[in-house]
Amino acid sequence: MVLGSFTIAEWLVLVQHELLLFAAAFFLLGLVDELALDCTYFWYRITGRIRTPRLRHGHGDDISSLAGRAAVFIPTWQEADVIGPTLAHMLGAWRQEELTVYVGCYRNDDATMASVLAAVRGDRRVRLVIHGADGPTSKADCLNRLYAALVKDEKRSGVEARMVILHDAEDMVDPAALSLLDRALWHAHFVQLPVLALPQRHSPWIGSHYSDEFAESHAKVLVVRDALGAAIPGAGVGCAVARGSLAALAREEGGHPFAAESLTEDYELGLRIAQAGGKGRFLRVRDEDGRLIATRAFFPSRLDAAIRQKTRWMHGIALQGWDRLGWGHTPVDLWMLLRDRRGPVAAILLVVAYALVGLITLNLGLQMMNIIELPPLSPLLLMLLAINFAGLLLRLCLRACFTAREYGWRQGLLAIPRTLVSNIVAVMAGRRALSAYIGTLRGAPLMWDKTEHREHPVLSLFGENRL
Repeated sequence: MVLGSFTIAEWLVLVQHELLLFAAAFFLLGLVDELALDCTYFWYRITGRIRTPRLRHGHGDDISSLAGRAAVFIPTWQEADVIGPTLAHMLGAWRQEELTVYVGCYRNDDATMASVLAAVRGDRRVRLVIHGADGPTSKADCLNRLYAALVKDEKRSGVEARMVILHDAEDMVDPAALSLLDRALWHAHFVQLPVLALPQRHSPWIGSHYSDEFAESHAKVLVVRDALGAAIPGAGVGCAVARGSLAALAREEGGHPFAAESLTEDYELGLRIAQAGGKGRFLRVRDEDGRLIATRAFFPSRLDAAIRQKTRWMHGIALQGWDRLGWGHTPVDLWMLLRDRRGPVAAILLVVAYALVGLITLNLGLQMMNIIELPPLSPLLLMLLAINFAGLLLRLCLRACFTAREYGWRQGLLAIPRTLVSNIVAVMAGRRALSAYIGTLRGAPLMWDKTEHREHPVLSLFGENRL
């Protein structure tokens, strides 16, 4: 069949060449970005600007004392399966009397409220806050309800909290994290600790691909961001904000410090504090045994749940973010915001790349049947392909190394094929995020499209008898 002056086979060859050139050029831009970050990281490591200190309990590093009152906010919606282990472990790990844990539940979520009451066993440090509306509204709305409860308690007692810490219902906190955050806020207004997405035996591909992403992001990307003095975004868990900074945000927003119209209010929190002149820090510290002081959690183990979660991240960070937060005030902030918001573009490039794999396979088959003759690639295209291939090998190697450092060499090796899982989830989430963003532009309401949690790391690592 002839279309215009070309046969279908010739059109296939032409499309393959143009897509190859397009993909190679744009992947090269991404490679330059990653190489710049890698070079910055390794240079700072060599020169000592980036290091991971260790706590020395015998040298003044007391993990039991706090300089003031600490409030922990945990918003929930249908978290009956995990909120109990979270609270039981948190109250055992953080025994400071200056701690108050605010758990937000909706009035139509009896199961979660029952789990909270059963887990705390009368511990006066836990405050169950009932939302006056049926759930779910939004995570930020639930957080704002917790903030209102904190303000009310402060007025009643006459004592103001020194810091507010954010956690999710499925988190496993580190015993040293509370005092570490408390001390860090002497020199900062917002502090973020690393998050470790634990590998999952029953989900070695979907659930465990988060392990690779967080291991690299929270050991390299955020570390470089902190060293460069860029604004530090919140991860929603393991982050603390100075009480005065939260109050300042609340005054600007009519008493509501968390952006109810945002899907990623935690991410925005750190950036908004930086925009207001506050200082953010990312702290990567190990204890005496070399264990990373971090928040540990299981992430979605099913494909549909992983896609929903990453859709919300991409929608809120990449699509809402440019409109809500702008592009920063310094070249470093601009660079980091561009990295944060490249998700939809990366998803498009991945679609092109996988389409090319199929197209090249088809054309090679047609050439073997002597239907078409593939022309030789130009020197420019060959060079671009060679550079991109070398860059891909480097990316896979570094991801494997960062994963292996936290979880062992077996998980490090699995990180290489799990990159394919990351790409598939990113492509599917990118399509959904764009569709959802267009819907909100047309007036669709924002809903708390939360992830269901069925298992808790405390039960898997220690067993129920340790709670």
